[in-house]
Amino acid sequence: MDYLFKVQKKIVPEVIELAEVRYSILKKIYHEEPIGRRSLSEGLNLSVRQVRNELEFLNEQGLIKVSRAGVSLTQEGKDFITELELYFTEIKDFANLEKKVEEKLGINEVLIVPCNLEHSNLIREIGRVAANYLRRLLRTGDIIAITGGYTMSQVAEMMPFCDERYENTIVVPGRGGLGEEVDIQANTIAASIAKKIGGKYYLLQVPDNLKVENISLIKDEPSIQKTLNILGKANILVHGVGNAAEMSARRGMDQSEIDDILSKGAIGEAFGYYCNLDGEIVYSTPSIGLSLEEVENIGTVIAVAGGEKKAEAIKSIISPKYQDVLITDEETARRIISL
Repeated sequence: MDYLFKVQKKIVPEVIELAEVRYSILKKIYHEEPIGRRSLSEGLNLSVRQVRNELEFLNEQGLIKVSRAGVSLTQEGKDFITELELYFTEIKDFANLEKKVEEKLGINEVLIVPCNLEHSNLIREIGRVAANYLRRLLRTGDIIAITGGYTMSQVAEMMPFCDERYENTIVVPGRGGLGEEVDIQANTIAASIAKKIGGKYYLLQVPDNLKVENISLIKDEPSIQKTLNILGKANILVHGVGNAAEMSARRGMDQSEIDDILSKGAIGEAFGYYCNLDGEIVYSTPSIGLSLEEVENIGTVIAVAGGEKKAEAIKSIISPKYQDVLITDEETARRIISL
């Protein structure tokens, strides 16, 4: 089979290109159905004529259905997407690419998502793969720590409802909140995942950008102390990776503080720690939540990140000392290798 894929890639590369176009159309329909032709055209940067032709083909194959509301997938179409993903995994040699990233970062496992999708749907795909990975990992009695952010919100949204209810499993936020949109707060994400798996959740009702002198006082609050005690026993952590400049701005730092952090070489950020491209911590924000020492002792740590300009941030944050698994996209993975 590998030999056939190599021949196809060498002799008829246009087959792969066409498959990628049809895959991107099916994926966009999957995430946004029902959707109109014009939205498909604009979202995928394809001509309306090309979209119409491809939809006619996909309809003939029984993969989509067209109605006044727009285009939707048939059950056969949904099932076929899984087969297409396996096809790209083989033909693009993702196994070898994942191994190279694992060696580059020194971690146990890397999962790669095909990147021929627009940014929003790409992040949803990364979230879906991460959610399914977490679902397979789940055992009753687990304590799962979750951070906030847009990518992490997609993990929660794409998390499947579990037929088996994990009543003794707890989901808890790994840090305080940044005071942003409620949907991307760690508390909201933790609660959403817990409800889908039938588990329990505890909230950490504190801001992430506290002054040092206030931290010890707030930690003594019984409700906060209870959540922190549970957090300290977490055996799974799922977290995102941020760009240093964006995250410092989101934390409400003034420009002089941001300039100071960036002047120290900060590239990436995760749970309040800012690192340079060599993985050295150059700055950390005072907060209530997981410390690096606690992260180091967690059994399985999963980093979920991808999309534009995330390769450098991932390279700066991911370390075999703290992370075990990275879930990212193809383009970011290739960029990580080239750094």
